[in-house]
Amino acid sequence: MRIAELYPSIQGEGQFAGTPSVFVRTTGCNLRCWFCDTPFTSWQPEGRQAAITDLLHEVLALSIEHVVLTGGEPLLQPDSVSFCEELISAGKFVTIETAGTIFRPARASLMSISPKLANSSPLRHHSADAARWVERHDQTRTNREAIARLIESGPYQFKFVVDEPSDLSGVCDYMADWPQVTSDRVWLMPQARTREELAVRSNWLEAEALRLGFRFSSRWQIAQYGNERGR
Repeated sequence: MRIAELYPSIQGEGQFAGTPSVFVRTTGCNLRCWFCDTPFTSWQPEGRQAAITDLLHEVLALSIEHVVLTGGEPLLQPDSVSFCEELISAGKFVTIETAGTIFRPARASLMSISPKLANSSPLRHHSADAARWVERHDQTRTNREAIARLIESGPYQFKFVVDEPSDLSGVCDYMADWPQVTSDRVWLMPQARTREELAVRSNWLEAEALRLGFRFSSRWQIAQYGNERGR
C-alpha cells in the first residue's frame, strides 16, 4: 500500500474520541474537498510504498489495540482488504475512515463513513487544480451502492463536516434517504484546521446537533495540536 504516515496518537472524532490509536494513513484520494486537512494525501499526494507484512510489524510493535486506517481514501488501496484481515486476526480493533465512494470487502470493527456533500466542492479551493476537479468531484462524491454495502458489512457511523449553518439542511436531506440509519449513528463535526476555527464553529454546531437529534463530535486532534502533521 502507498502510505503517507503511520503514527500513534488519540482518536479525535466520533464514537471513540479520546481512545489511544495507531493511525495508518494511506495516500491518494478520488475526491478533492476544499477543506481537506491532509492535502498531502489528496491535492499533492505523497508517500511510500510499503508491504503489508512491514506495515503489520510497525503497527504491532506499538502495542495499541485500536488501529485507524485512514487517508486520503484508504479503500482505493486493494491491499486494504488483506491488511485489515491481518490486523483483526491479530486482535486489533480496526476503524476504517472512508468517504463512502468505494466498496471493498475489508473487515472493520467500525466503518466510519464521512459522505461529502455539496459544501465540499473544490471550487472553494484556491489552487490552479481546483477548476479541473469540480466535475469529477461532484460526479464521484455520492455512491449509494457503496454506502449500502458498507453499512451492511458491520458496525458503522456517519460523520459530516459542517462549515456553516446552511450545511445542516444538506445533512438532513442526505440522511432522509437512509431511514434505516438511526440518529445516534450520525455525528456532526466542525470544519476546522485551526483551534480558533474549531472553537468558533463548535459554539453553535453542538447546539444544532442536539436540536436535530444528531451527535456532536469535536476534533480532539485539532484542539490539542492544531493541524500539526503526524499528531
